[in-house]
Amino acid sequence: MIYIPGFKPYYKDDDSALFLADTFDALEKMIPECIDVIFADPPYFLSNDGISCSGGKVVSVNKGNWDKISTFEEKHEFNRKWIRLAKKVLKPNGTIWISGTLHNIYSVGVALEQEGFKILNNITWQKTNPPPNLSCRYFTHSTETILWAKKNKNAKHFFNYDLMKEMNGGKQMKDVWTGNLTSSKEKIFGKHPTQKPIYLLEKIILASTQERNLILDPFCGSATTGVACKLLNRYFIGIDNNEDFIKLSQERLIHAYE
Repeated sequence: MIYIPGFKPYYKDDDSALFLADTFDALEKMIPECIDVIFADPPYFLSNDGISCSGGKVVSVNKGNWDKISTFEEKHEFNRKWIRLAKKVLKPNGTIWISGTLHNIYSVGVALEQEGFKILNNITWQKTNPPPNLSCRYFTHSTETILWAKKNKNAKHFFNYDLMKEMNGGKQMKDVWTGNLTSSKEKIFGKHPTQKPIYLLEKIILASTQERNLILDPFCGSATTGVACKLLNRYFIGIDNNEDFIKLSQERLIHAYE
């Protein structure tokens, strides 16, 4: 079921489909309860004309109009709306992962609870090579939060506990994951401003899905989720409203095994 009724895929192969579409429109048309797991990296809304550091250079933090919003109320309504629609397409025992920073994650957490989800974990992704804090007026931002939630408190979610323990040297895996930012070799087909590293999505997928499960990324960006799905024998649907990002995603999916 790698399709969305009424929407023509921008790109499709045997186990993946990309849609150039508004996420809200696409989610509204999707078949109810068809998705096993959702990974979402929604806009963080941190484009506030500030500065950051990238590759040793001072750069603007602005990502694009998709990353700007006027008020907290507008931000929160955005999060509640897409999370509400995502819940409709998630299978009864499915789970959702949402990545964010302090700019957005607190709204996301409240929205999940308001829409009836049960939060399972608050994962802290600690980056070993974060960009420096140029203002020197607060601590360096070196983490992102990933919330993992099931559809409701009674849902029987899947967790690959034994594999996670094996991957952690025989000890229970904790909720702090440490690793590098996305490497340059993962950006050879182009750059996305918030691209996640493949190892991060592989861990998420291995922890909460089984082979041939269907995974949805409603803000797919450069389709790191899709690349990880291909490498791990999962089905993938990606949605984004930016054609440049969809083209980048297509190239990455075509060359995923290289």
